[in-house]
Amino acid sequence: MYLSRRTVLTGLACALGVRPVQATPDLMEAAIADFAKGRPMKPGRVKLDLPPLVENGNAVPLTVSVESPMSADDFIARIALFNEKNPQPNIAVFHLTPFAGRAAVSTRIRLGDSQFITAIAETNKGELFVTKAELVVTLPACAEN
Repeated sequence: MYLSRRTVLTGLACALGVRPVQATPDLMEAAIADFAKGRPMKPGRVKLDLPPLVENGNAVPLTVSVESPMSADDFIARIALFNEKNPQPNIAVFHLTPFAGRAAVSTRIRLGDSQFITAIAETNKGELFVTKAELVVTLPACAEN
């Protein structure tokens, strides 16, 4: 069995209770501001599906879907995900084209604590739509060995 250096160090840090530097709500807001580049964000059109309560933060499923015709003239170009208490506030940015057929992405994320997740959709015309959801994690991702 091969163990990488990263695996060994991460396991050791978790075993000792050492956690990486945590993002904060302020760092998340700064990351969102960097993504938005001063453009206003409107509520609506974005739906964030994730369980409100998870027992284990190691693989939290989530789906983001956005109301969009996904035509050549009107489509969702990017979907970004942000969190407020993981080591980094940026979770992912998904790039889409009209060929995607629908504006939806699904993934699993690791969460170290209960927190808010924010999803932002950007249209090909530069409009931003936002939603957020709170998630309660009973067993953080780093706590299980």
